[in-house]
Amino acid sequence: MNTTKLKSVLCRAAAGEELTIGFLGGSITQGSLTTQPENTYAYRVYRWWCETFPQAKFHYVNGGIGGTDSLYGVSRAVTDLLMYQPDFVVLDFSVNDTRNTFCQETYEGAVRRILSWPSRPALVLLHNIYYDSGLTTEAQHGAVGDWYALPRVSVQNTIYRQMKDGQYTMQQLTPDGLHPNDFGHGLVAEEITKLLADVNAQRDEPEAESPLPAPLTANAYENAQRLTLREACPALHGFRADTREKLGHLDHWKNGWFAQKAGDSLTFTVDCSCLAVQFRRTIQRPALQAQLVMDGDTAHPILLDGNFDEDWSDSLALTPVLHHAPRARHTVTITALPSAAPDPTPFYLLSLILA
Repeated sequence: MNTTKLKSVLCRAAAGEELTIGFLGGSITQGSLTTQPENTYAYRVYRWWCETFPQAKFHYVNGGIGGTDSLYGVSRAVTDLLMYQPDFVVLDFSVNDTRNTFCQETYEGAVRRILSWPSRPALVLLHNIYYDSGLTTEAQHGAVGDWYALPRVSVQNTIYRQMKDGQYTMQQLTPDGLHPNDFGHGLVAEEITKLLADVNAQRDEPEAESPLPAPLTANAYENAQRLTLREACPALHGFRADTREKLGHLDHWKNGWFAQKAGDSLTFTVDCSCLAVQFRRTIQRPALQAQLVMDGDTAHPILLDGNFDEDWSDSLALTPVLHHAPRARHTVTITALPSAAPDPTPFYLLSLILA
């Protein structure tokens, strides 16, 4: 573990500088199931900086979005975190990446994008876990952390192990087997601040910074780009552009395109070797479905189902279309499909993600 960058930020805080403390991740980082934002692990870590270095000035950036993985994370890292020039970052996608089959590569893309950003932030990796099943992608993400010699906090090796040993019950930590409650967030924050306190105690000890190594994976996603209404101008044939002003990164259902009836379509022309489509799955069922056809290949359409079979919230669905294909120019046409419902909820397309 190399802590040179972290020691540098701690020294700057001790000197009274103005610093930005940032977080990027999924619903746990966002603070799902906490009673108030100040009880999230992220805000508690930010508060540690404020209380430990009262002579410094700190800014807080929480880029957590529920239900999203590192493929979406790397594509939005700049707009939701890095544009604020963070000095310290915690990265958290180890439960959200469990359905992402190439998560190690997209996660490495997020790591490299953060480490190479001009503000040169110190990066700490947080590996959360499903408390009910033990499911996590810590092994894949941890290999990336080891490759870059990054400080890491493992919930599996700390809080989860303590729960399995009988120190806590699962009900004390989480109401749903995944998202920590206020007490659970406090424990996660404690593990991160223990790390910070240990490094702070040695902050004046010299340490050579490790150069950024060659990528561990094929690393196609480091410079992933997200195309919304602001970045793309597809040909519209029935789809409408949503011109409402987006208010922050949690104001999801804006700056996209929507279809209100069967046959509505739109077509993008893009250059890429990797592509994913991001759309809304809604609890307001029934909703329109759509199909995606690439390069006119109507024999192999991809179904985009706008119906979400949960009841907690609409979902930011992300469907990979290309992965490591030869880089080429492609046409992507999305067409709303017929529905038996008389007045279905519109199909909503948020973005394309290209790499």
